[in-house]
Amino acid sequence: MLSIVLLGTGNVAHHLFDAFSNKDGIQVIQVFGRNPDSLLSFASKSETTATSKAILDADVYIIAVSDDAISEVSKLLKNRKGLVVHTSGSIPKNSIKTKRKGVFYPLQTFTNGKKVDFTGIPICIEAETNNDVTLLKELATTISESVYKVSSAQREKLHLAAVFVNNFTNHMYAIGHQVCQKEELPFDLLKPLIKETADKLRFLSPEDAQTGPAKRNDVLTMQKHLGILESPIHKKIYQLISESIKENNEEKL
Repeated sequence: MLSIVLLGTGNVAHHLFDAFSNKDGIQVIQVFGRNPDSLLSFASKSETTATSKAILDADVYIIAVSDDAISEVSKLLKNRKGLVVHTSGSIPKNSIKTKRKGVFYPLQTFTNGKKVDFTGIPICIEAETNNDVTLLKELATTISESVYKVSSAQREKLHLAAVFVNNFTNHMYAIGHQVCQKEELPFDLLKPLIKETADKLRFLSPEDAQTGPAKRNDVLTMQKHLGILESPIHKKIYQLISESIKENNEEKL
């Protein structure tokens, strides 16, 4: 039985807690958080503590806190024998200040109240010894079918790619939503298009799936779109992305 202590009470901690619950061979024995109120949602399912000296001994300590707090929180575990990992996409493994250290990075966006199926979520692992890599692989495969050994340097670039395909893409949705709202059009009109765009990537590369006025070099349509947009920053975004699409297309020719 692998014992886990979760350090953190945010979205990632909640989703990992739910994912590990009722899994054979895994037990979350404790959740640590500095704010006692934030521990209330865990209290009925696991032991909790807001006191660092009361943290239990465990096989694995998973630090699921904001990036700038990882190093400081890891210092609370300096004398522990268990493996200490964080869940960040952009922070190096060596930010953890313990002898045994690693990374357990689930590559997914997590939102409070929105459940996710961990089975298909890629989990990127990293550790300093083969034994600890094996331990993390054993832990990861209890909740996911996609486990990858990824270095800190690779993970940093992967996180950058994730920002483009997730955070930036979602902001494009937000701009589209604003355009629709201004014309009193339901955003639902665009949802089938969003779905088809994502579905195509199961069969095509993003470059091969690209369509639109910039791909066609339809200057007239792009000028019309720029005339419709009122926000200077939205105009700039439209121009920059269109230029990037055209440049990408030219490189393929």
